[in-house]
Formats: sequence, structure tokens, C-alpha cells
Amino acid sequence: MKRSILTAAVTALCLATTAAAAEPTSRRFDDKFRQLDELLPTATQYRTASGAPGHQYWQQRADYTIRATLDEANRSISGTEQVTYHNNSPDTLTYLWLQLDQNIYKADSDARRVQTAPSREAWLKPQGEEGAKFEGLRNVLAGREFDGGFKLANIRTAGGAPLKYVVNGTMMRIDLPSPLKPGEKIAFGIDWSYKINEQKVLGGRSGYEYFEDDKNALFEIAQWFPRMAAYYDVAGWQNKQFLGSGEFTLEFGDYDVKITVPADHIVASTGELQNPGDVLTAAQRDRLAKARTADKPVLIVTQDEAEAAEKSVSKATKTWHFKAKNVRDFAWASSRKFIWDAQGYKKDGTNVLAMSYYPKEGNPLWEKYSTAAIIHTIEQYNKYSFDYPYPTAISVNGPVGGMEYPMISFNGPRPTKDKKTGQLTWSKRTKYGLIGVIIHEVGHNYFPMIVNSDERQWTWMDEGLNTFVEYLAAQAWEKDFPIGRGDPRDITTYMRSANQVPIMTNSESLLQFGNNAYAKPATALNILRETILGRELFDYAFREYARRWKFKRPTPADFFRTMEDASGTDLDWFWRGWFYTTDAVDISLDNITEFNVNTKDPEVEKAWQKARHAEEPVSVTDQRNASMVRKVDVRPDLKDFYNEHDDYTVTNADRNKYREALAELEPWQKDLLKQGKYLYLVDFTNKGGLVMPLILEITLKSGKKYIERVPAEVWRYSPEKVTKLLVTDEPMVALTQDPYWETADIDTSNNAWPRKAAPSRLELFKMEHKPNDLMKDFHTPLKADEQPQPAAQAAQPPATGAAAKQEAETQQLKPQPQPEQQQQREPRK
Repeated sequence: MKRSILTAAVTALCLATTAAAAEPTSRRFDDKFRQLDELLPTATQYRTASGAPGHQYWQQRADYTIRATLDEANRSISGTEQVTYHNNSPDTLTYLWLQLDQNIYKADSDARRVQTAPSREAWLKPQGEEGAKFEGLRNVLAGREFDGGFKLANIRTAGGAPLKYVVNGTMMRIDLPSPLKPGEKIAFGIDWSYKINEQKVLGGRSGYEYFEDDKNALFEIAQWFPRMAAYYDVAGWQNKQFLGSGEFTLEFGDYDVKITVPADHIVASTGELQNPGDVLTAAQRDRLAKARTADKPVLIVTQDEAEAAEKSVSKATKTWHFKAKNVRDFAWASSRKFIWDAQGYKKDGTNVLAMSYYPKEGNPLWEKYSTAAIIHTIEQYNKYSFDYPYPTAISVNGPVGGMEYPMISFNGPRPTKDKKTGQLTWSKRTKYGLIGVIIHEVGHNYFPMIVNSDERQWTWMDEGLNTFVEYLAAQAWEKDFPIGRGDPRDITTYMRSANQVPIMTNSESLLQFGNNAYAKPATALNILRETILGRELFDYAFREYARRWKFKRPTPADFFRTMEDASGTDLDWFWRGWFYTTDAVDISLDNITEFNVNTKDPEVEKAWQKARHAEEPVSVTDQRNASMVRKVDVRPDLKDFYNEHDDYTVTNADRNKYREALAELEPWQKDLLKQGKYLYLVDFTNKGGLVMPLILEITLKSGKKYIERVPAEVWRYSPEKVTKLLVTDEPMVALTQDPYWETADIDTSNNAWPRKAAPSRLELFKMEHKPNDLMKDFHTPLKADEQPQPAAQAAQPPATGAAAKQEAETQQLKPQPQPEQQQQREPRK
């Protein structure tokens, strides 16, 4: 640390107490705090500048009546639906757009045709180094042969007249016989069928799983009927092609659905069961009634009952009837393998039956955690948004690793069964992965199933916001819950990477899906809550956003504006940096200079100067001459006044000058000179480009530590370098910027004074020489046939589409610490 003495007048000292701007440069000034006016849409009567729905806000509505049949043997579904579409917009519509999501499984779909191979270099890497598995190649080849996609027929008006339509990939346009004016509605019907994909072969957000041991299947059915695309004030028709990543932008409506399945199947579904007397036994109905007031899950179908059902296949059928009000989608699952448990939860405006459906392969993990995790999710999400409004909340174990629909979610983790001993075990990752993915998927009921954002365009608005609330809920489950998204320290590797795009990027163009759509926005909101606004302001504003847009369709601008409006804080700088750029946080603590106020008292100042001189190192010459006998030691009579006094002797002239100077000062100026404060000029450089607050931990000579928080606006005049004046009552011995790693600073090595050495480990390896002994290899005995070995791996490009979502949903736990000798050589920053 540089040391100096402040000799300027006291008036100059007053000027020095503000942050000093950086030296002028010829570079163009980059105003990090300019408003987002050029990026956000102009407020309208539909969406206000405060972020609330306007007085003329509108949204469309679509009601469905569906009758469907599951053909288990042929792995197919056929159905008929009637859609009643309500035009609540001020516009006259001459055609309607529907989503045909199953068409992604057509062999010639855009999603398949735009698939790319890994780089040539990765493709040619030696066996097992990285990338695709046999399953990856099977997916490509099976997709070319699978007869997927909707088979449509009899598209008709309510009166039975044929409607003209055009299918464009995963979208279908229906041309109306007459314009649909504002306030009018139209009903039309569609017959359809499709083959169900084997999820573990073709992937996706739904499909079936086949169990070789008992020859049964488990069906998770979603995106299973033609659905109305969204039409709204900002985008018009949301008719972007479904390529796999951008999900679904849908309208709210009421559903009346009858599903015919084999008579020995159990069905889990969006909505409430209307005919329990037709499909459930008396015992099951009695158990279900008891579950509503139980304090722990009640088994509706036991494992013994499910295992008994697995042993035969019924040729009869049953029809399950469900109704759901004011939902934006509908999904279901069916299998004779299902164990089913349930427990009621009632508090404030929530009265819900939490239910879990899982095969025996999911136990004992699922019976212990699934329904408990559902209830925990609703308890926690209610705190941060609104009371859960639906009558059921369901978690289903099947082939889909993690996917959400209104009132029902598909979740994947299971225990591992040892093939030789039959022992069931699970890893820590599996346990917390199950709890975490259930919290996440059930949490999606709030975002986007109720706060109905445009997922086809902005994945982060549902995944990022939901991951953030999931992070809060996970903390309430257990201390040190190993969730890997939300804590700022867990995003720094991504923030350092070059392979990224801004959060505000279309869903289909994201390079690192999980980091961009889940982790970075969740981390940004956590920082906004903990560091920028504080919990009280943030939580109020976040609840206000959820309340305003409950059962409505917000855009990013509505979220940004509401958070500012309800917190009373201008956050444009925050949204710009975190959501519109790929800048990182890297604030470097560069230089420190210590100042002491010059008291002008010669008794004090000359003593200070003498002490500073004494701190200087003794020269080598003086050290070696220390025992030398000097002339004046032999002849003391040669000494005079200057041998008794040095340059730091206080003279009467000094005292007179001090008295004269003191007489000219005002009383308050005299008091200021007596305070004895320590002043430190500290230079900070913004190397990462993303402006953030300065969080300074100051350590004093006595050992006392305290935090000074400087708002991000300190960078408003000079976004690259600022100088801050710190004032302490005693000498400062250490200073740390961002001591709790709360801003996602990507390089903490430049955050401390004095600089701290980064600890690491050096690994030593034994040199090994393994000559290529062809003769020995030739004569090696051939082993008898054994169990098939794991498939060798070859290169594969990053997951995209549904695979990217599954990876993002299920691979979010913090990596577990490795044994010390296996730690990475570079320390975690």
C-alpha cells in the first residue's frame, strides 16, 4: 500500500470525499446506466409502462372437448376433439393457427433435418474420449424409420362442413369460412391419430417406456392433440416452428377429456376425475377420501397390487373422465404398473390433493420423497407468488426426466438395482436429483402454467424464474441442499466462457441451454434479491409480478417494469448487463494509497515523519558498519548541537507557525484536524464489463471487520475505473472486494489487498512404460461370453431441443467434492 500525507487545505479534503472519476480517455463513453427505452416496447393500453396489464388488456381463450383411446398393443392414440375458440382481441381474424407438436417426429421434420454432426475433429477422436453413445446413433436411424406425426382427418365446422386447412411443419392454418370478428367465437372439430414414440429411443417430452422384465409399458402422454397457437398483442400469431427447444405458447381454457385405456391401467391426468365409481374400486375410493385429510401419503394402489396387475394384460377397457378449468394445456399418464399415493394439503386459498404415480422400479425412493416434495413445493411457491389455485398436483415417474404440464409433471430419477444381488441403492445425486426435479416441475405450475409467458420465444421467462424459486424452495428443504443453480459462485465458469449468448436470445438459438435459460437468470435474480434490492423489496416486487400476471401472458418488458415499479428502484442497468449482454463481473482491486490528515501540529507531524523514516529498511552498508568504532565515539568533544538533534526536532519557529495557522481556522476546522481519521484512496477496475456494487470487507489493525456496500451507481460516470475514498478510525490492514462471492465475480484473485495466494495441489505420477507386446496379446486366452459391456462412446454435438431440456432439468446438482488427491489443479474461483 502506498502511503502519503495529506497537506492540502481542509476545503480540498471535502472535495476528496466523493468517488474520483477515471482519467479522461479518447474512448467512447459507454453509459451502463442509460435507460432501456430503445430496447423495450412502447407502453400501450394493453401493457402499461409500470409493467401491469393495461385497462384494455385482452387474451384469447380456447375450450376443448376431447375423446381419445390408447391402443397399448400398437403403441398409438386416436382421438377426436372439438375446439371452441373465443376471439377476445380487437382484431378480425380470417384464419386460425394450431400447433401440431407430434409432427416433430416425422422423418422429414425440420427438427430432424437441421440436426448436425459433431465436428470432424471430435468425430475422429479415439474411442471413448467424448460424445455420442450407441443410443445417439439409434436415435438418428430410428427417427428415419418411425412413422410419427399426426394423421389428420375430418377437419370440420361444428355443423359438420369441411374446413380448408394447410399444414406447415409443426403448424396448421385453418381458413375460416367467414371472418371471426371481435367478441365472436367459433367451434370446429378434428379427428386425429399418431404413433407413440419410445421415449428412450427417440427422446422428447413424452412417449412410452417398455419394461423387459414384466413385458409392460408405461405411457406419458403430452403434446398429444392439435392445440391452438397463441394470438396476442405483442406478437400476433405465435406460429414459430417447433424445433425442440422453444416450448409452447398456449391459451387458457376449460377441458372435458375422456380417455379410454386398458381396464387394468391407472391413469394420472391434468384435472379432476369425474367418474371414480366407474374406474376405481371401492377400496381405492375409500383410500382416496382418507388421503385428503392425512398427515402423510396414503397408498391408493399399493406395490403388491401394482405387481399383481403386471402379471396379466386385460383385453377390456375403461374410460376415465377428467375436467380441468382455466388451464393452458392437458397431459396424462397411463400404466398397469402404477403404484399411487396421495396426501391432501389445505391452507389459505389452496386446497390440493398431491399425488404420485410410479412403478415398483421407483421404490423405495418415490414413496418416501415424491408426494412430500410436491407439498413442500406448493408451501414454498405460495410464499413467493400466490396460493396454488388448482385441485390436484401430480408427479409421475416414467421415461421423461423432467417435464411439466398443468397439475401434472413427469420426473425420472430411480434407484439402481444390482443385477446379481437385486439390492436397491441410490446415489446422493439421485436422491437430491429426484427432490430437486419434482420441486422444479411442480413449480412450473406457477411459471408458466399460470403466469403464462411465451416459451416459444423466451425460455428464460419460465425456466429461469422457476429455477430461481426452486433455489429458494431447496434451501427450505434442507441445509446445504446441493442445488447447482442460483448461487453466484456456480455460474462463474459459464460467465467466463466464450460460447454463450445473451439471456434475451430466442429459445432455438441458445448455445448452452441449461446455463443460459436456467442458471444465469436464476443467479441474476438471486443477486438482485440478496445484493441489489434486499429481500424485502425484492420479494414484494416479485409477488406483485406474479399477482399481476396470474392467468395472463407477460413479456420480458412486463417483468422488468414491474420489478422496478414495485421496488421503487431503477434497474435498467441491471437488466441491460445481465440479460442483454454476455459481459461478466470482474472487478479488480488495483491500488491503495493511505492518507493521514496533516494536523499541522509540529509535535505530531514531525513524530509521524520520524516514525515513517524508522520504517524504512536499514541499508546493507549500515548493517555491516553497526559495530564500527566511530571518531566521535573516541572523541566526544567533537559532538555539537546537530549530534543531539535531528531533522525531526521540533523548533520554536515550528510552534509559532502552528499557532498562527491555528488562529486562522474556524472551530469546526480545528475539530476536524483533531479527529485522527485514516484515509485510503482505492482504485477499482471493471475488467469484466458488467457493473455491480462494490462490497468491501475492511479489516482494521485491532482485528475488527465490517462491510461497506457501495451501490452500482458508483460506476455511472466512469464504467471502467473508479477511485473510492475509505475513511477508518484506525489503520486498515486488509481489504476484500466481494468477500462472500455474492456477485458472480469470475476472478477472485484480484479482489483482495494484500493479494492472497491461491492454494492448490501438485499431483505426482509414477512413470509407466508399457511396451506393445503383440505376441503376448495374441496368446492371451479368449474369455467366455459375459454380460454385455457398456457401449463405447464417440463424439456427439451438444444436446438440443427436448434432449437439451431433459439435460437441463436433471443435471443441475452441484458436483460433489472429490477426494483431495483428485481435486482439480486449478482452484475454484
